[in-house]
Amino acid sequence: MAGTAGTPGTPRVLRAMNDRAALDLLLEHGPLSRTRIGKLTGLSKPTASQLLARLEAAGLVRATGTSEGRPGPNAQLYAINPTAAYAAGLDVTPHRIRAAVADITGRTVGEYELPTPGRRPAHPVVRQVTDALDGAVKAAGLARSDVHRLVIGTPGAFDPNTGRLRYASHLPGWHSPALLEDLAAALPMPVEYENDVNLVAIAEQRLGAARGHADFVLLWNQEGLGAALVLGGRLHRGWTGGAGEVGFLPVPGTPLVRQVTKANSGGYQELAGSQALPKLARELGVEDVPPGPYTEAATTLVARAADHASGPHRELLQTYATRLATGLASLVSVLDPELVVLSGSALTAGGEVLRALVQAELEELAAARPRLVVGDVHEHPVLRGALESALAATRDEVFDTSR
Repeated sequence: MAGTAGTPGTPRVLRAMNDRAALDLLLEHGPLSRTRIGKLTGLSKPTASQLLARLEAAGLVRATGTSEGRPGPNAQLYAINPTAAYAAGLDVTPHRIRAAVADITGRTVGEYELPTPGRRPAHPVVRQVTDALDGAVKAAGLARSDVHRLVIGTPGAFDPNTGRLRYASHLPGWHSPALLEDLAAALPMPVEYENDVNLVAIAEQRLGAARGHADFVLLWNQEGLGAALVLGGRLHRGWTGGAGEVGFLPVPGTPLVRQVTKANSGGYQELAGSQALPKLARELGVEDVPPGPYTEAATTLVARAADHASGPHRELLQTYATRLATGLASLVSVLDPELVVLSGSALTAGGEVLRALVQAELEELAAARPRLVVGDVHEHPVLRGALESALAATRDEVFDTSR
């Protein structure tokens, strides 16, 4: 494989590039033979053999069996050594911290959930984080020192200029100016922090509905309403990390909310957030509005409404689609994305029915007409995005054989 522009084509650099190409192919395709790796990389069979021997000696690949059952003689197969490295992710909400550890192939090997109820946390945030991480590490049969990198997903965002969490006043205990330093001192691995909706976008970009798309918006509606912006294949975070905090967006149909960060709300959140759906359902005459937390109630209402062809449930879904499109119109008018991904339980519960209604409404309200799709990553998407982010950096480090 040729070197990139500006990179000296030394044998060491070329070997490292070939090694990484082979490792990426093994991640994508699973076990491969020497011959198959040679064909996919363009390397000769002897060079492919040397490459595999080098990676096997480094503990990055291992022999996994033979191609028994295929035409021709059996060939030795090689796969990524899953124990070569581990990465971890945390999904933080006001009510719990969900943690997971994945091996270098991306397979989740340990999970743990730590309840964190109450406005005043019973334990400091640093202890909550270490307890949650240790629970997942223990479930994986590992030690904390085995984890190469941790990515923590939270509502809001840590301002890169101040290091303080913004746009998440509902997350108790996470606003200390010394929090990032305290966490760095308590944990033996590099720690990164990312907005939770941004992590969902990473999961969809690498595993789900946004694969192959460099410009898209992800709209999330679950506990809160937010968006992630991917431009040119990269997350756009903004100057203070707050790009995509669309819950604060002023929109027609609701009164202006002033001092939005103190209110922790805004027009779009009040218009189309999960907490608006139970009230809207009652106003439209829906009789079976579920009791309990608004997120669960909203998800149930949207799922039921998608199954009705007429009546108050259908009117609820149509009104909800109009409200969603009202805020989306501002986003797509400014960004003109190729794709909009609908994610979060209060959106995915509506499936194709809600998606089609929002698409039709958006085409009436905005000049730009991106394609709308429902997100594919349904199981713990914030946590999955945290793991994918941690794994990407871990692989760059561990798979670098040029050192």
